[in-house]
Amino acid sequence: MIIDDFAASPPEQAAWRPFSDRVMGGISDAALVPALIDAKACLRLTGDVRLENNGGFIQMARELAPDEHPLDASAFAAVSLLVRGNGERYGCHLRTPDTVRPWQSYRASFRAEPEWREVILPFEDFVPHRLDRPLDVHRLRRIGLVAIGRAFAADLALARLALVPAAGSGSR
Repeated sequence: MIIDDFAASPPEQAAWRPFSDRVMGGISDAALVPALIDAKACLRLTGDVRLENNGGFIQMARELAPDEHPLDASAFAAVSLLVRGNGERYGCHLRTPDTVRPWQSYRASFRAEPEWREVILPFEDFVPHRLDRPLDVHRLRRIGLVAIGRAFAADLALARLALVPAAGSGSR
């Protein structure tokens, strides 16, 4: 199931939004812009992650349930990202109705290499962060790609976001 494919739909119309630790007093800078990198249309998140003032993150995020009805991803096994970056490690954070505090999420990490590549993140690899409930893939609300936890220059481009069908699910 393709959620975003910027080769088919212009990134200027994407539902992704940038966020940074400035919402809680930090000083990290984030920019999210449409780009064309190696002939691929994408959204590019850049910025400096800073740790001062209890900061430490920038992210690009998109609602998966814009109509307030969570996305049922139970027929799927993983998140697929077509990404490119600066060789740094990034996080993929999922939110559900169980993540009621801003700091709660389900997290998996990946490295964004300097060439385009598909990253597959199985749902079973997402770990609860600051909550006790396991990930309920029947109720996904939001996804974020995050530069977090250490001071560094972030540069992450996303060309496609999709869900990978579970074996035998018949979903496409």
